[in-house]
Amino acid sequence: MNPTDEYLIDAFKQQGLITDEILREVQTSVDNLPEDQVSDPDLALMEGLLTKIGLPQQEVVNYLAAELNMEAVDMEHIDPPAEIISLLQAQWARQYEAFPIGDSPTEIEIVFGNPLDEDGLENLTHLLGKAIYPKIAYRGDVLKAIDTAYGSAEERKMHEFFDGVEGEGIEIGDGVRPEDVSEEDAPIIKYVHSVIKDALEMRASDIHMEPLEKKFRLRFRVDGRLQEQPDPPKRLQPSIISRTKLMANVSLAEKRVPLDGRINVKVGEKVIDLRVSTLPTVHGESIVMRILDKESLSLGLPQLGFFSDDQTVFEQVINMPDGIFLVTGPTGSGKSTTLYSALNVINQPDRKIITVEDPVEYEVAGINQVQVRADVGMTFSAALRAMLRQAPNIVMVGEIRDLETAEIAINASLTGHMVFSTLHTNDAPSAVSRLVDMGVKPFLVSASLRAALAQRLVRSICQNCKQPYEPPASELAVLGINAEQASNASFMQGVGCDKCGDKGFRGRKGVFEIFIVNQELEEMIYHNVSIVELRKKAREMGMRNMREDGFRKVLAGVTTLSEVMLVTTEEE
Repeated sequence: MNPTDEYLIDAFKQQGLITDEILREVQTSVDNLPEDQVSDPDLALMEGLLTKIGLPQQEVVNYLAAELNMEAVDMEHIDPPAEIISLLQAQWARQYEAFPIGDSPTEIEIVFGNPLDEDGLENLTHLLGKAIYPKIAYRGDVLKAIDTAYGSAEERKMHEFFDGVEGEGIEIGDGVRPEDVSEEDAPIIKYVHSVIKDALEMRASDIHMEPLEKKFRLRFRVDGRLQEQPDPPKRLQPSIISRTKLMANVSLAEKRVPLDGRINVKVGEKVIDLRVSTLPTVHGESIVMRILDKESLSLGLPQLGFFSDDQTVFEQVINMPDGIFLVTGPTGSGKSTTLYSALNVINQPDRKIITVEDPVEYEVAGINQVQVRADVGMTFSAALRAMLRQAPNIVMVGEIRDLETAEIAINASLTGHMVFSTLHTNDAPSAVSRLVDMGVKPFLVSASLRAALAQRLVRSICQNCKQPYEPPASELAVLGINAEQASNASFMQGVGCDKCGDKGFRGRKGVFEIFIVNQELEEMIYHNVSIVELRKKAREMGMRNMREDGFRKVLAGVTTLSEVMLVTTEEE
């Protein structure tokens, strides 16, 4: 709080005009105002107090003038010429809340909004090289006069904000570039382009725009972790949201229900799809843009995180002539990338592949992809029925969500088709119980299920800054190895560099659990044994769980123990 306001509040208290309770009440109401409505909290507090006690602003100015032996000025009647205004630089006027109104050979007349700022008066005298004849006016009026004469603080803030934004070199959807649009729209378009460009440069998987009470938060998800970015001004929230919705080709007028859209982005020669989701919240529409980079589909199986033994098993499964192969895991665990990479491996001219997805995330050459449209009756089950009449070799169902879809997928697998799909389960053997819980008969599951793959993603140690280190005894104990065994391992850690943003990690790899259904397990599924028994038998037959696969990758210097422990659980 500035000295003048402190002086006035003390005077109000002494005169019994306000109490500490009134002060707290007004302060609370100011604190609860939205950020875009409060440019100066001190001014808002003073105006709130004057309204509360019913005291006119000019009366307060006259009181101060009498106390300080200064001349009071009514700013409504003040309109100095440009040459007078130019005597005081804009930054000085704002810093010292001072407005020049007259000049003579010996002194300059200046109106102060904070007359008790003695340092300000002294500094201005030195800067101007002249004596100052100080006058006083209501602080709010002085600030308004400064904004009018020198340009508003908000405008300045906006100018500074957009000055640092670089959105060139990127085309959105219809080929619109910031430089091709009107001067009025260009800054917002440039900003949205800049956000997308920054996200791509940081290898983000998602862009999160979240309207909060007093700010509009921007975050990128990089390698599975959300990272805060500089927030745009709160007052730009409606413009940014509207621009994003326009780019995604969704209704600008509809703000009450969630909406989904897509944005096509071209950076240089690289084409990237963004899947846009809006969600109405109490402070506005939250927007998430999922970045779908087609280059990730060309990943080989080793790049996904498969070691040679698991890769061999995986390739055997995806090349089976019929049956169901399920990839399980929570949202964001890389299921879609794994399935698309598998399809990429087996996508040959002699095979017909059809997918049904909601939505189609990646468009892949040589594959027939069907978009689910529930509003016109094109559900997973309806699409699947139609697909089977197209005589495919391989069918991919984006997700098995209900009994009807599950039964059609199983029937497809029993009639000579290889079916790929995803399920939301914690581990691979649980895929069996999930299908049974949906209502699929155990004998159908046993006859159709060939394998289930559970996976999680762990951050990879940055290859540029990785360094070997000696693990402590506690870490070796968790890994279940002794010092001698550790000497044959390659323990690595990232120290942080420019390439990984000083995180020590760059990119992600999968940790896997492959549940292969052999004759013995098929028999157990047929008799509907418990998932505990299934898992026990699979482990006896050599199934490695995700934590154990993660430990292998720690020993190989791919990731760290803390990463593995974060995404996997200890088996009962």
